Amino acid sequence: MTRALTLDDYLVAGITLIAGLLAAFLLRLLLRWLGGHATKTRWGGDDFIVDTLRSLVPWSAFVGGAAAAAAVLPLTRTVQHTVNQSLTVLFILVATITAARVIAGLVRTVTQSRAGVAGSVTIFVNITRVAVLAIGCLVILQTLGIPIAPLVTALGVGGLAVALALQDTLANLFAGIHILASKTVQPGDYIKLSSGEEGYVVDINWRQTTIKSLSNNLVIIPNGQLAGTNMTNFNQPEQDMTLLVQVGVGYDSDLEHVERVTNEVIAETMKEVEGAVPDHEPAVRFHTFGDSRIGMTVILGVGEFSDQYRIKHEFIKRLHKRYRAEGISVPVPRRAITLQTGGGSVEIPHQREASVEVAP
Repeated sequence: MTRALTLDDYLVAGITLIAGLLAAFLLRLLLRWLGGHATKTRWGGDDFIVDTLRSLVPWSAFVGGAAAAAAVLPLTRTVQHTVNQSLTVLFILVATITAARVIAGLVRTVTQSRAGVAGSVTIFVNITRVAVLAIGCLVILQTLGIPIAPLVTALGVGGLAVALALQDTLANLFAGIHILASKTVQPGDYIKLSSGEEGYVVDINWRQTTIKSLSNNLVIIPNGQLAGTNMTNFNQPEQDMTLLVQVGVGYDSDLEHVERVTNEVIAETMKEVEGAVPDHEPAVRFHTFGDSRIGMTVILGVGEFSDQYRIKHEFIKRLHKRYRAEGISVPVPRRAITLQTGGGSVEIPHQREASVEVAP
Protein backbone atom coordinates (compact mmCIF):
# COMPACT_ATOMS: atom_id res chain seq x y z
CA MET A 1 0.00 0.00 0.00
CA THR A 2 1.38 3.38 -0.99
CA ARG A 3 1.04 6.67 0.77
CA ALA A 4 0.18 10.05 -0.70
CA LEU A 5 2.95 12.12 -2.24
CA THR A 6 4.26 14.91 -0.01
CA LEU A 7 6.32 18.00 -0.64
CA ASP A 8 9.39 16.20 0.68
CA ASP A 9 8.93 13.47 -1.92
CA TYR A 10 8.78 16.01 -4.72
CA LEU A 11 11.78 17.84 -3.25
CA VAL A 12 13.92 14.69 -3.03
CA ALA A 13 12.88 13.59 -6.53
CA GLY A 14 13.64 17.06 -7.90
CA ILE A 15 17.07 17.12 -6.26
CA THR A 16 17.81 13.66 -7.65
CA LEU A 17 16.73 14.71 -11.14
CA ILE A 18 18.80 17.91 -10.93
CA ALA A 19 21.76 15.81 -9.82
CA GLY A 20 21.33 13.71 -12.95
CA LEU A 21 21.24 16.83 -15.12
CA LEU A 22 24.32 18.19 -13.36
CA ALA A 23 26.12 14.90 -13.92
CA ALA A 24 25.18 15.05 -17.60
CA PHE A 25 26.53 18.60 -17.85
CA LEU A 26 29.80 17.67 -16.11
CA LEU A 27 30.25 14.60 -18.28
CA ARG A 28 29.76 16.71 -21.38
CA LEU A 29 32.43 19.17 -20.18
CA LEU A 30 34.77 16.28 -19.40
CA LEU A 31 34.27 14.73 -22.82
CA ARG A 32 34.80 18.10 -24.49
CA TRP A 33 38.12 18.38 -22.66
CA LEU A 34 39.04 14.85 -23.71
CA GLY A 35 38.07 15.71 -27.29
CA GLY A 36 40.61 18.53 -27.32
CA HIS A 37 43.34 16.09 -26.31
CA ALA A 38 42.09 13.43 -28.74
CA THR A 39 42.71 15.72 -31.71
CA LYS A 40 46.40 15.83 -30.79
CA THR A 41 46.91 12.07 -30.95
CA ARG A 42 48.08 10.21 -34.05
CA TRP A 43 45.18 7.76 -33.99
CA GLY A 44 42.01 9.18 -35.49
CA GLY A 45 39.67 6.68 -33.85
CA ASP A 46 39.59 8.44 -30.49
CA ASP A 47 38.20 11.59 -32.11
CA PHE A 48 34.87 10.12 -33.19
CA ILE A 49 34.67 7.97 -30.04
CA VAL A 50 34.80 11.08 -27.86
CA ASP A 51 32.39 12.94 -30.17
CA THR A 52 29.90 10.08 -30.01
CA LEU A 53 30.14 9.78 -26.24
CA ARG A 54 29.78 13.54 -25.85
CA SER A 55 26.43 13.38 -27.64
CA LEU A 56 24.96 10.31 -25.97
CA VAL A 57 26.53 9.81 -22.52
CA PRO A 58 24.78 12.88 -21.02
CA TRP A 59 21.48 11.28 -21.98
CA SER A 60 22.47 8.19 -20.02
CA ALA A 61 23.22 10.34 -16.97
CA PHE A 62 19.84 12.03 -17.33
CA VAL A 63 18.09 8.63 -17.55
CA GLY A 64 19.95 7.52 -14.43
CA GLY A 65 18.82 10.63 -12.59
CA ALA A 66 15.23 10.07 -13.70
CA ALA A 67 15.39 6.44 -12.53
CA ALA A 68 16.72 7.52 -9.13
CA ALA A 69 14.01 10.17 -8.86
CA ALA A 70 11.33 7.59 -9.64
CA ALA A 71 12.79 5.22 -7.06
CA VAL A 72 12.39 7.67 -4.18
CA LEU A 73 8.75 8.39 -5.00
CA PRO A 74 6.11 6.23 -3.30
CA LEU A 75 4.58 4.97 -6.56
CA THR A 76 2.33 1.98 -6.94
CA ARG A 77 3.91 -1.27 -8.02
CA THR A 78 2.36 -1.08 -11.48
CA VAL A 79 3.43 2.51 -12.08
CA GLN A 80 6.89 1.81 -10.67
CA HIS A 81 7.29 -1.18 -12.98
CA THR A 82 6.14 0.82 -16.00
CA VAL A 83 8.48 3.72 -15.23
CA ASN A 84 11.45 1.44 -14.60
CA GLN A 85 10.77 -0.54 -17.75
CA SER A 86 10.45 2.63 -19.85
CA LEU A 87 13.67 4.09 -18.47
CA THR A 88 15.46 0.77 -19.00
CA VAL A 89 14.32 0.67 -22.62
CA LEU A 90 15.45 4.27 -23.09
CA PHE A 91 18.84 3.46 -21.55
CA ILE A 92 19.27 0.37 -23.77
CA LEU A 93 18.33 2.46 -26.81
CA VAL A 94 20.93 5.10 -25.96
CA ALA A 95 23.56 2.41 -25.29
CA THR A 96 22.73 0.65 -28.57
CA ILE A 97 23.01 3.82 -30.63
CA THR A 98 26.28 4.68 -28.91
CA ALA A 99 27.70 1.21 -29.50
CA ALA A 100 26.59 1.23 -33.15
CA ARG A 101 28.27 4.56 -33.82
CA VAL A 102 31.48 3.67 -31.99
CA ILE A 103 31.89 0.21 -33.52
CA ALA A 104 30.99 1.42 -37.02
CA GLY A 105 33.47 4.27 -36.61
CA LEU A 106 36.18 1.85 -35.52
CA VAL A 107 35.50 -0.31 -38.56
CA ARG A 108 35.75 2.76 -40.80
CA THR A 109 39.03 3.78 -39.18
CA VAL A 110 40.51 0.31 -39.61
CA THR A 111 39.51 0.13 -43.27
CA GLN A 112 41.00 3.56 -43.90
CA SER A 113 44.30 2.90 -42.15
CA ARG A 114 45.18 -0.64 -43.18
CA ALA A 115 46.87 -1.32 -46.48
CA GLY A 116 45.02 -3.73 -48.72
CA VAL A 117 41.64 -2.91 -47.21
CA ALA A 118 39.19 -0.69 -49.02
CA GLY A 119 39.46 2.73 -47.52
CA SER A 120 36.13 4.46 -47.96
CA VAL A 121 33.84 1.49 -48.37
CA THR A 122 30.46 1.82 -46.66
CA ILE A 123 29.41 -1.82 -46.93
CA PHE A 124 31.41 -2.96 -43.89
CA VAL A 125 30.27 0.04 -41.88
CA ASN A 126 26.62 -0.51 -42.77
CA ILE A 127 26.73 -4.23 -41.96
CA THR A 128 28.32 -3.50 -38.58
CA ARG A 129 25.80 -0.78 -37.75
CA VAL A 130 22.80 -2.95 -38.71
CA ALA A 131 24.11 -5.91 -36.69
CA VAL A 132 24.55 -3.83 -33.52
CA LEU A 133 21.14 -2.18 -33.90
CA ALA A 134 19.49 -5.56 -34.46
CA ILE A 135 21.02 -6.93 -31.26
CA GLY A 136 19.85 -3.86 -29.37
CA CYS A 137 16.29 -4.28 -30.69
CA LEU A 138 16.24 -7.91 -29.54
CA VAL A 139 17.40 -6.86 -26.07
CA ILE A 140 14.66 -4.21 -25.92
CA LEU A 141 12.02 -6.75 -26.91
CA GLN A 142 13.28 -9.12 -24.23
CA THR A 143 13.14 -6.30 -21.69
CA LEU A 144 9.52 -5.56 -22.61
CA GLY A 145 8.66 -9.20 -21.97
CA ILE A 146 8.13 -10.08 -25.63
CA PRO A 147 9.49 -13.59 -26.36
CA ILE A 148 12.12 -13.36 -29.07
CA ALA A 149 12.43 -17.10 -29.78
CA PRO A 150 9.18 -17.30 -31.81
CA LEU A 151 10.14 -14.05 -33.49
CA VAL A 152 13.53 -15.42 -34.54
CA THR A 153 11.86 -18.59 -35.82
CA ALA A 154 9.34 -16.57 -37.82
CA LEU A 155 12.12 -14.42 -39.22
CA GLY A 156 14.03 -17.54 -40.24
CA VAL A 157 11.03 -18.95 -42.12
CA GLY A 158 10.16 -15.60 -43.65
CA GLY A 159 13.77 -14.97 -44.54
CA LEU A 160 13.58 -17.64 -47.24
CA ALA A 161 10.71 -15.85 -48.96
CA VAL A 162 12.49 -12.52 -48.59
CA ALA A 163 15.68 -14.02 -50.03
CA LEU A 164 13.80 -15.25 -53.10
CA ALA A 165 12.15 -11.86 -53.57
CA LEU A 166 15.40 -9.95 -53.10
CA GLN A 167 17.77 -12.33 -54.85
CA ASP A 168 19.16 -9.59 -57.11
CA THR A 169 19.80 -7.33 -54.14
CA LEU A 170 21.38 -10.15 -52.14
CA ALA A 171 23.48 -11.12 -55.16
CA ASN A 172 24.82 -7.57 -55.32
CA LEU A 173 25.46 -7.61 -51.56
CA PHE A 174 27.50 -10.81 -51.61
CA ALA A 175 29.24 -9.73 -54.80
CA GLY A 176 30.32 -6.55 -53.04
CA ILE A 177 31.62 -8.54 -50.08
CA HIS A 178 33.49 -10.85 -52.48
CA ILE A 179 35.07 -7.89 -54.28
CA LEU A 180 36.29 -6.42 -51.01
CA ALA A 181 37.47 -9.75 -49.60
CA SER A 182 39.47 -10.55 -52.74
CA LYS A 183 41.02 -7.04 -52.68
CA THR A 184 40.79 -6.77 -56.47
CA VAL A 185 39.19 -3.31 -56.33
CA GLN A 186 39.59 -0.55 -53.76
CA PRO A 187 38.35 3.04 -53.63
CA GLY A 188 40.82 5.24 -55.48
CA ASP A 189 41.69 2.60 -58.09
CA TYR A 190 41.25 3.42 -61.77
CA ILE A 191 39.40 0.58 -63.49
CA LYS A 192 38.11 -0.12 -66.98
CA LEU A 193 35.37 -2.65 -67.72
CA SER A 194 35.05 -4.73 -70.86
CA SER A 195 31.73 -2.96 -71.49
CA GLY A 196 33.59 0.35 -71.82
CA GLU A 197 32.94 2.08 -68.49
CA GLU A 198 36.06 3.42 -66.80
CA GLY A 199 36.99 5.78 -63.99
CA TYR A 200 38.12 6.06 -60.38
CA VAL A 201 36.32 3.91 -57.81
CA VAL A 202 34.59 6.25 -55.36
CA ASP A 203 32.75 3.81 -53.12
CA ILE A 204 31.50 0.24 -52.85
CA ASN A 205 28.29 -0.09 -50.86
CA TRP A 206 25.89 -2.96 -50.23
CA ARG A 207 24.29 -2.77 -53.69
CA GLN A 208 26.48 -0.92 -56.16
CA THR A 209 29.90 0.43 -56.99
CA THR A 210 30.29 4.10 -57.88
CA ILE A 211 33.07 5.20 -60.20
CA LYS A 212 33.95 8.72 -61.31
CA SER A 213 34.97 9.15 -64.94
CA LEU A 214 37.60 11.57 -66.19
CA SER A 215 34.77 13.76 -67.49
CA ASN A 216 33.68 14.20 -63.83
CA ASN A 217 30.55 12.06 -64.17
CA LEU A 218 29.44 9.32 -61.78
CA VAL A 219 28.84 5.84 -63.20
CA ILE A 220 26.77 3.47 -61.04
CA ILE A 221 27.53 -0.24 -61.58
CA PRO A 222 25.72 -3.07 -59.73
CA ASN A 223 28.16 -5.20 -57.76
CA GLY A 224 26.96 -8.36 -59.50
CA GLN A 225 27.79 -6.90 -62.90
CA LEU A 226 31.18 -5.70 -61.68
CA ALA A 227 32.07 -9.12 -60.28
CA GLY A 228 30.98 -10.92 -63.45
CA THR A 229 32.75 -8.84 -66.09
CA ASN A 230 36.30 -8.56 -67.35
CA MET A 231 38.03 -5.62 -65.72
CA THR A 232 41.41 -3.93 -65.91
CA ASN A 233 42.69 -2.34 -62.71
CA PHE A 234 45.36 0.21 -63.54
CA ASN A 235 46.42 0.50 -59.87
CA GLN A 236 47.21 -3.17 -59.35
CA PRO A 237 49.66 -4.62 -58.56
CA GLU A 238 51.21 -1.14 -58.26
CA GLN A 239 50.12 2.39 -59.06
CA ASP A 240 53.03 3.28 -61.35
CA MET A 241 52.42 2.31 -64.96
CA THR A 242 54.22 2.35 -68.29
CA LEU A 243 53.22 4.64 -71.16
CA LEU A 244 54.18 3.68 -74.73
CA VAL A 245 54.53 6.44 -77.35
CA GLN A 246 55.02 5.55 -81.02
CA VAL A 247 57.51 7.72 -82.94
CA GLY A 248 58.99 7.51 -86.45
CA VAL A 249 62.15 9.02 -88.00
CA GLY A 250 63.46 9.19 -91.57
CA TYR A 251 65.68 6.55 -93.15
CA ASP A 252 68.51 9.05 -93.51
CA SER A 253 68.64 9.65 -89.72
CA ASP A 254 71.55 8.51 -87.54
CA LEU A 255 69.78 6.06 -85.22
CA GLU A 256 72.45 6.33 -82.53
CA HIS A 257 71.99 10.08 -82.49
CA VAL A 258 68.19 9.69 -82.50
CA GLU A 259 68.32 7.31 -79.54
CA ARG A 260 70.62 9.58 -77.54
CA VAL A 261 68.52 12.71 -78.14
CA THR A 262 65.27 10.88 -77.38
CA ASN A 263 66.66 9.51 -74.11
CA GLU A 264 67.68 13.01 -73.07
CA VAL A 265 64.15 14.30 -73.74
CA ILE A 266 62.70 11.37 -71.77
CA ALA A 267 64.93 12.10 -68.77
CA GLU A 268 64.05 15.79 -68.91
CA THR A 269 60.33 15.05 -69.09
CA MET A 270 60.46 12.57 -66.21
CA LYS A 271 62.16 15.10 -63.93
CA GLU A 272 60.18 18.23 -64.80
CA VAL A 273 56.61 17.15 -65.57
CA GLU A 274 54.25 16.62 -62.63
CA GLY A 275 53.00 13.06 -62.32
CA ALA A 276 55.99 11.44 -64.02
CA VAL A 277 58.33 8.95 -62.35
CA PRO A 278 61.65 10.79 -61.82
CA ASP A 279 63.75 7.64 -61.40
CA HIS A 280 62.34 6.03 -64.55
CA GLU A 281 65.10 4.69 -66.78
CA PRO A 282 64.78 6.11 -70.34
CA ALA A 283 64.11 3.45 -72.97
CA VAL A 284 63.82 3.61 -76.76
CA ARG A 285 63.18 0.52 -78.92
CA PHE A 286 63.36 0.55 -82.75
CA HIS A 287 61.01 -2.05 -84.18
CA THR A 288 59.77 -1.42 -87.74
CA PHE A 289 61.01 -0.49 -91.22
CA GLY A 290 57.93 1.36 -92.41
CA ASP A 291 57.01 2.72 -95.84
CA SER A 292 58.58 6.10 -95.19
CA ARG A 293 60.12 5.91 -91.71
CA ILE A 294 61.75 3.73 -89.10
CA GLY A 295 59.32 3.14 -86.25
CA MET A 296 60.30 3.12 -82.59
CA THR A 297 58.56 2.90 -79.22
CA VAL A 298 59.37 5.34 -76.43
CA ILE A 299 58.74 3.99 -72.92
CA LEU A 300 57.74 6.55 -70.26
CA GLY A 301 57.00 6.14 -66.55
CA VAL A 302 53.66 7.46 -65.23
CA GLY A 303 52.69 7.88 -61.59
CA GLU A 304 49.00 7.08 -62.13
CA PHE A 305 46.56 6.58 -64.97
CA SER A 306 45.24 10.13 -65.32
CA ASP A 307 48.77 11.57 -65.52
CA GLN A 308 49.52 9.87 -68.83
CA TYR A 309 47.71 12.47 -70.93
CA ARG A 310 49.65 15.43 -69.55
CA ILE A 311 52.97 13.57 -69.70
CA LYS A 312 52.40 12.42 -73.29
CA HIS A 313 51.39 15.97 -74.27
CA GLU A 314 54.54 17.51 -72.79
CA PHE A 315 56.82 14.79 -74.15
CA ILE A 316 55.61 15.16 -77.74
CA LYS A 317 56.05 18.94 -77.62
CA ARG A 318 59.56 18.68 -76.21
CA LEU A 319 60.58 15.88 -78.57
CA HIS A 320 59.34 17.76 -81.65
CA LYS A 321 61.20 20.91 -80.59
CA ARG A 322 64.40 18.97 -79.91
CA TYR A 323 64.21 17.03 -83.20
CA ARG A 324 63.90 20.28 -85.13
CA ALA A 325 66.90 21.71 -83.28
CA GLU A 326 68.97 18.57 -83.97
CA GLY A 327 67.92 18.30 -87.61
CA ILE A 328 66.14 14.98 -87.15
CA SER A 329 63.31 14.61 -89.63
CA VAL A 330 59.93 13.09 -88.91
CA PRO A 331 58.79 12.13 -92.45
CA VAL A 332 55.27 12.48 -93.76
CA PRO A 333 54.00 9.44 -95.70
CA ARG A 334 53.78 9.98 -99.48
CA ARG A 335 52.09 7.88 -102.16
CA ALA A 336 52.93 7.79 -105.89
CA ILE A 337 50.05 6.60 -108.08
CA THR A 338 50.72 5.12 -111.54
CA LEU A 339 47.89 4.02 -113.83
CA GLN A 340 48.79 1.22 -116.25
CA THR A 341 46.93 -0.10 -119.30
CA GLY A 342 47.73 -2.84 -121.73
CA GLY A 343 49.91 -0.49 -123.81
CA GLY A 344 51.91 0.94 -120.91
CA SER A 345 51.58 3.66 -118.35
CA VAL A 346 49.15 6.49 -118.73
CA GLU A 347 50.20 10.00 -117.84
CA ILE A 348 47.70 11.81 -115.64
CA PRO A 349 46.99 15.15 -117.32
CA HIS A 350 47.52 18.33 -115.43
CA GLN A 351 44.39 19.44 -113.64
CA ARG A 352 43.44 23.00 -114.35
CA GLU A 353 42.87 25.20 -111.38
CA ALA A 354 39.33 25.93 -110.39
CA SER A 355 38.20 29.52 -110.50
CA VAL A 356 35.07 31.37 -109.60
CA GLU A 357 33.89 34.34 -111.65
CA VAL A 358 31.61 36.88 -110.09
CA ALA A 359 29.25 38.60 -112.54
CA PRO A 360 29.32 42.39 -112.33
